[in-house]
Amino acid sequence: MPEITLLGWIHTAFGAIAIICGAYALIKHKVFEPSDRSSQLYLLATLITALTALGIYQRGEFGPGHALAIMTLLAVAVGFIAAKTTLFGRLSRYLQAASFTATLLFHSIPAITDGLLRLPVGDPVLSSIDDPVLKMAYGVMLLLYLIGLALQVRWLSRR
Repeated sequence: MPEITLLGWIHTAFGAIAIICGAYALIKHKVFEPSDRSSQLYLLATLITALTALGIYQRGEFGPGHALAIMTLLAVAVGFIAAKTTLFGRLSRYLQAASFTATLLFHSIPAITDGLLRLPVGDPVLSSIDDPVLKMAYGVMLLLYLIGLALQVRWLSRR
């Protein structure tokens, strides 16, 4: 894997902050609420992470990380529209939960990828992005997202 640039370190630091704040917000509130401080920190760190991802070109071209960054920015925008308007009617709170929580899934994909392909330094767990273990890890994260979203929908419908 290529060395991490300064922008890459900034991106990684804000990504880690986002994941920590996001986990805290979900444990504390069960959903991301734009009025809650931990959710605000999560969403701000998520925006910075996505924007910095757009400036990282390890392969010299648009790649999967850029697509995830754009998907993240769109998910945050949809979540805020759902939270701040009545555009989606009664579905707004569910769309807000799905959108904001999807960003946590989008964080996990590069975190898992880079973590397994870079760590431990000098002898990473995986040697190729095509390793089936990586695909299985993505599947597990998708399953966790779907379970988490189902729990959020249930909690929101009872609220």
